[in-house]
Amino acid sequence: MEKIGLLADDFQETAAHDDEQGRFPAEKIQALRDAGYTALTVPASHGGAGMSVYDMVLLQERLAQGDAAVALGIGWHLSVMGELGEGNSWNQDVFTFITDEVKKGAVLNRAATEAQTGSPTRGGRPGTAAVKQDGKWVLNGRKTFTTLSLTLDYMLVTAWIEEKQTTGVFLIHKDQAGVSIEETWDMIAMKATGSHDLLLQHVTVSDDRLVEFLNGPRGSKVNGWLLHIPAAYLGIAQAARDYAVRFASEYSPNSLNGPIKEVPAVRQRVGEMELELLKARQVLFTAAQMYDDPQRRQYVKSELGAAKYIVTNAALSIVDKAMRITGAKSLERNNPLQRYYRDARAGLHNPPMDDAVIGKLAAEAFDS
Repeated sequence: MEKIGLLADDFQETAAHDDEQGRFPAEKIQALRDAGYTALTVPASHGGAGMSVYDMVLLQERLAQGDAAVALGIGWHLSVMGELGEGNSWNQDVFTFITDEVKKGAVLNRAATEAQTGSPTRGGRPGTAAVKQDGKWVLNGRKTFTTLSLTLDYMLVTAWIEEKQTTGVFLIHKDQAGVSIEETWDMIAMKATGSHDLLLQHVTVSDDRLVEFLNGPRGSKVNGWLLHIPAAYLGIAQAARDYAVRFASEYSPNSLNGPIKEVPAVRQRVGEMELELLKARQVLFTAAQMYDDPQRRQYVKSELGAAKYIVTNAALSIVDKAMRITGAKSLERNNPLQRYYRDARAGLHNPPMDDAVIGKLAAEAFDS
C-alpha cells in the first residue's frame, strides 16, 4: 500500500498536464509494471500473487487519488486477469502462456466495444467478424474505447463467428500483422486513458487463440472484478474532499476573522461529503468482501451493480460540493476540481449503467 501511495503521489504531479494535453502517460504504466503492480491479480495457481477483489479495490482507490485516468486504465488489466483466474474455460497451455507473459510485465485488456453496438454489456452482436480459412481465423473489424491501447501487449477481441452463430473471444498480440491503433480518443473526461480505436485488417491467428465463447452479454455474468471501476471514482471523490477541506482550512477572506472552515454553510457541506464518502466506501468494500468469500458469493446479486451506482453518483455529488465550497476558483484551468468534475462524469458511462442497475433491482423486487 505504501509503494502504491508513493506512486500515486508521484503520478499526481503530472496528471493535470497529461489531461490538458490529452497525453497518454506510458511511463506511468511502465512504473506500475516495474513495481509488479500489473501482476498482482495473476492467480496463485499460476505463480501470481492472487490478489483479492477487496485488496484490488483498496489499491485502486489510492492510485486514483493521484491519477484517476491511470487507475481506471490499469484497473481494466487487473480485472481481466482476476476474472480469468476464476475457473475459466481457456486451453490451459494458452492460459499459462498469458499468465507467464503478465508476470513478465505484459498488459492486456478486452476490446469489445463497437460504435454500432454500444456497451458490450447490452448484448449487441459485434460487427467484427472472424472467418476460418485454411485452419486459421481471419479477423476484420474496428473496436472503440480500447483503453490503454498505446501500451497494450495483448487484446481479447470479440468477433462474430457466422459458422457457429456465436461470439468468440480471440487473444491478439499488438504486433501481429494487420493490427493497428487509430488515435481517435478526444474526450473531455479521462483523457489520459488512451482509449483509441483498434483496427483489425485481415489479422490471422491460430485456432488455439480462440480462447472462449460468449453465450450471452458480458453484463449477465456476476463479476466482482468490475469493482475496480467504482474504486477509481471513489478515489476521485476522496481527492476532491481532501482539496476542499484544505482550501476551507487555509482560505481566509478579509471579510472574516479566520478561514472559511468556520462558516456554518461550509461545515454543513463538508459534513455531507464525509457522510457520502462513508456510505459509498461501506457499500463498495462490503460488496468486495462478499464476492471474495466463496460461501457468500452465490448470494451477491444486486450488490455489485448497486455499489457502482452508489459510488459513482456519490462521487458526482461530492465533487459538486467541493466546487461549491471552493467557489469560482474551482473553474480555473489549473484547479484540480474541474478535472475531477469532468472525470467523475465519465463514471456514468462505465458499466453497468445506471438504468441497467435500477432495472435489475426492480426486476428482482417483482420476482421475489
